[in-house]
Amino acid sequence: MATAQTSYVCLNCRISSGLRLPRSLRRGFTTSLRRSDNLRPATAPKQTPDIRHIRDNAELYAKNCIERNYASHAEFPKRIQDLAEEARRLDHDLKAPRTRMKQLQKSITKLVSEKGENGATAALTEDSNVDEKGLASLRQEAQRLKDESYQMTTRREECAEEIHRLALSLPNLSSPETPIGNDPRLVGYVNFDPNSPPAWTSNIDAARRRSHVAIGASLGLIDFASSATTTGWGWYFLTNEGALLEQALIQYALSVARRRGWKVVSPPSVVYSYIAEACGFQPRDQNNEQQVWSIEQSEKDKAKPQRSLTGTAEIPLAAMYAGRDIDASELPVKLVASSRCYRAEAGARGVDTKGLYRVHEFTKVELFGWADNLPLTQEEQQQGQTTSDTLFSELLEIQTEILTSLNLPCRILEMPTTDLGASAARKRDIEALFPSRLHAGNNPTTTDLEMAWGEVTSASICTDYQTRRLGTRARGGAVKGSRFPHTVNGTAIAVPRVLAAILENGWDENRGLVVVPEVLRTWMGMDVIGDGRRS
Repeated sequence: MATAQTSYVCLNCRISSGLRLPRSLRRGFTTSLRRSDNLRPATAPKQTPDIRHIRDNAELYAKNCIERNYASHAEFPKRIQDLAEEARRLDHDLKAPRTRMKQLQKSITKLVSEKGENGATAALTEDSNVDEKGLASLRQEAQRLKDESYQMTTRREECAEEIHRLALSLPNLSSPETPIGNDPRLVGYVNFDPNSPPAWTSNIDAARRRSHVAIGASLGLIDFASSATTTGWGWYFLTNEGALLEQALIQYALSVARRRGWKVVSPPSVVYSYIAEACGFQPRDQNNEQQVWSIEQSEKDKAKPQRSLTGTAEIPLAAMYAGRDIDASELPVKLVASSRCYRAEAGARGVDTKGLYRVHEFTKVELFGWADNLPLTQEEQQQGQTTSDTLFSELLEIQTEILTSLNLPCRILEMPTTDLGASAARKRDIEALFPSRLHAGNNPTTTDLEMAWGEVTSASICTDYQTRRLGTRARGGAVKGSRFPHTVNGTAIAVPRVLAAILENGWDENRGLVVVPEVLRTWMGMDVIGDGRRS
């Protein structure tokens, strides 16, 4: 039976010849085949995965793939090792023919020169015939060596290209803080005491009456019927105080971030698809379901790079420094942006995802930052110099401040390896309680509070995963030369989910109104929604 080495065919060859990729190389949202679909122009930032580290730590990367639910990628690190060894052998094997070709070139040049001096006017002799045969033999050997060298050089280039593609397909290494497996680790609570939960948690009927869909309809805040006509399922109109609440949440989140020194940006909502992939966002998820909306191109634009709608402002913000250097003295760079976001969000609908919880288009305020990746001395740490860890902590503080002031009962989770996207080394989610999601257990008289939690914010450290793929470098400072800074990102406000949580948790059934969180009243110009009173 032939081994994998003897039957190996590079991905480029398989793609160009129409061969089916082996199962181990097929995964809808991160394979190198998928990457080749997006045209990268010459102006695209150079991608520089840490191939040496992967090659020298293949077992670590293979284990990381397994832990992060990238089982089909677990053989990639070993394949990178094998291809690197093959490229090294080819480099070595090319030395002999190249040396011999130089010798042959000198011999051929000498014979041609002698022939020119002595054979121009002389009659053809036996000796000259021998010289002709020798020259032909030398040229034949030189051509053979040239062909062999070309084949080896081509194969070496294929190996390098294959290594590069496979390395880009690997997920980031997980942080030691990240739980291994499927279960998140509970970090703590915000506005919630598990020993004294809200009264509605003991009454499933009362909880279900707190549905933001019903509240929004009764108070004229949300219109799903009209959006079904204009656009289809997954879209919505926010109307009256619902639209005002959206703007209030945006302005409040921006004000909190600005107070902490985050610079406001208004980014585009369309990016090149290769930029989105460099940030770790793939066209398909694990189930091969569409995640990113691609913009259809006319025939005359087919040769141009594909563009996509952004699922988050993280993508255009990360690309602001693509292919650029950041002076170390400017780090950390901290940006906050409000933008429209677009998600395919394919999947079944149910009580957990109804209404505003899972939609195709929404407004989100996103935090994004770069920090130097140099280790700090104890003195530098005491001086408060910023690393990606401290920037991550600041981001979490902003999220906690916002949700605390909105009076939303929440829990904080350290997310496990299987929940991380390709770019994240570590991720924390904050989930709010949604009364309408409360489930009845096997006993109709009991409730399952666990099912009522729903994610409202997320924060990630991506180390140098994104900057290596976007060509963003830091220069200067205590170390000469350049390095790839770390990136962090997180949600300040995902408007639809937070808006839904406010409606459900702020609902006063006796009065038939929603109490507006105090921090939003300046922006809203009212204390409650539902009886027309204004502050």
